[in-house]
Amino acid sequence: QVQLVESGGGLVPAGGSLRLSCAASGRTFSIDNMGWFRQAPGAEREFVATISWSGSTIYYADAVKGRFTISRDYAKNTVSLQMNSLKPEDTAVYYCAAVMGVYTNYRLKIAHTYKYWGQGTQVTVSS
Repeated sequence: QVQLVESGGGLVPAGGSLRLSCAASGRTFSIDNMGWFRQAPGAEREFVATISWSGSTIYYADAVKGRFTISRDYAKNTVSLQMNSLKPEDTAVYYCAAVMGVYTNYRLKIAHTYKYWGQGTQVTVSS
């Protein structure tokens, strides 16, 4: 089992920044990839970014490319999402997720691929 706990959400004006963190515990040695997804009210959960547990492979959604940065802290077993130049359309609940196994970049952008999920953290960007 893997447990994931997100933190760092909040309210920020458009153009501002936030940093989300996801702390992983349990059988973390079995994790191959971790991702961030988000879900706005009335919308489906959508892919934001993913990083391999080694940190060597990273993918971003087009909507956040150039504004968001995903990273790993090996000592703390955490994955962070630095979000800059935030827009009102970034408002959503952000979820951290983890998966074991090797997947294509296509599969890593799909929520159903991931087995473990955090509880989510709210990000609200005011206009």
